[in-house]
Amino acid sequence: MSTGIIFNVQRYSLHDGPGIRTTVFLKGCPARCWWCHNPESQNASPQTAWSQNRCISCDACLLACHEGLQPRETCRACGDCAEACPTGARELLGAETTVDQVLQNILKDRMFFEESGGGVTFSGGEPLCQPAFLKALLTACRSHDIHTAVDTAALCPPETLIEIAPLVDLFLFDLKCADDALHQKGTGMGNGRILDNLAQLGRVHRNIWIRIPVIPGFNDTEQEMEALAECAAGAAGVRQVWLLPYHGSWAAKPARLGAEPPAEALAARTPSPQRMADFARLFSARGLDTQIGGGA
Repeated sequence: MSTGIIFNVQRYSLHDGPGIRTTVFLKGCPARCWWCHNPESQNASPQTAWSQNRCISCDACLLACHEGLQPRETCRACGDCAEACPTGARELLGAETTVDQVLQNILKDRMFFEESGGGVTFSGGEPLCQPAFLKALLTACRSHDIHTAVDTAALCPPETLIEIAPLVDLFLFDLKCADDALHQKGTGMGNGRILDNLAQLGRVHRNIWIRIPVIPGFNDTEQEMEALAECAAGAAGVRQVWLLPYHGSWAAKPARLGAEPPAEALAARTPSPQRMADFARLFSARGLDTQIGGGA
């Protein structure tokens, strides 16, 4: 039976596709976007987190750890410390699970899907980093007539993307910026494969929503938004564009993982409603159904 690693299942999700949805977050992503709202998704393996404000210094985690609370770089992420913690200060992020276990969790919300036109969204991280597991999940959902969406930046070989396309009702396709050098600076990788995959996907799929995070100091210029609008307008299969204003609600997460939030994140501010509306007009002017979302 196919297995994979997930780190969260979010029920009653309203921002990951149409209707009420269950969003399943898969671990692993090759990009290192400094504004990433799920930094715990980047590492493909399970890992532990610690929240200082919840810790009561009871030493339950120390007593539970067979290795004497190893440093993060040598922690085996067995989860014993998280299980022993009475306040949830220690947490295991990610666990290996089977397709059937995930499916049974999804099916709990089937009534909400049917009443709202919702379904399941597979997100991450980059869900296509676990292609066999993702394909098996999509196949299982298809057998139960559950609407499927995949939230992806297409950070994968094109054949991987095309293989799952018939099993996906909706692609939520993430675009960060059109300029390759800027993309490299902000995410740690170029965007050539992403743009190529968008073009190839558009040839075989007709329900793509492009989602663009509007990030201060990165892509929030008229020039870059014009270039992104050209990319979106030139791709087949694009039904909607969603512009997602940056907000810094995620900035406390890196500390839980033993890291510091990037300096850019501390300095960035949420774009104003007027600025978001101005950017939206650039896309609408090209005939694109453009929405402003809840945030990125």
